[in-house]
Amino acid sequence: MNHLRARDRRQGLRRVGIGTFQGAALVLILAIAMPIRAVDERAVKSRVSPAYPEIVKRMKIGGAVKLEATVDAQGKVTDIKTVRGNHMLSVAAEDAVRQWKFVPGSGSSSVTVEVNFAPAQ
Repeated sequence: MNHLRARDRRQGLRRVGIGTFQGAALVLILAIAMPIRAVDERAVKSRVSPAYPEIVKRMKIGGAVKLEATVDAQGKVTDIKTVRGNHMLSVAAEDAVRQWKFVPGSGSSSVTVEVNFAPAQ
């Protein structure tokens, strides 16, 4: 009988240990993610509207293009890549966001922006 109690106690301790480990891992992930989110919120100082490609406009294609831009300390976009959106619109969106100016910051940061294209009705 004591053998069964000892086994149950070990299993209970194992469950507590696994739960504690999972909780610590979650806290670590959140701690790492929080500063990144704060960096992403750099204000846009000046925007350039994208040139809506004529062929895409005629095809009445629209939608949002999500981009990830790297911004240097002076607020200039140094690198950009499309995260999500129509490829026919992404080139125009990237060209426009490359010309945007952001508020200067303490260093380089990654900013996620979304450019919307609305087809003519």
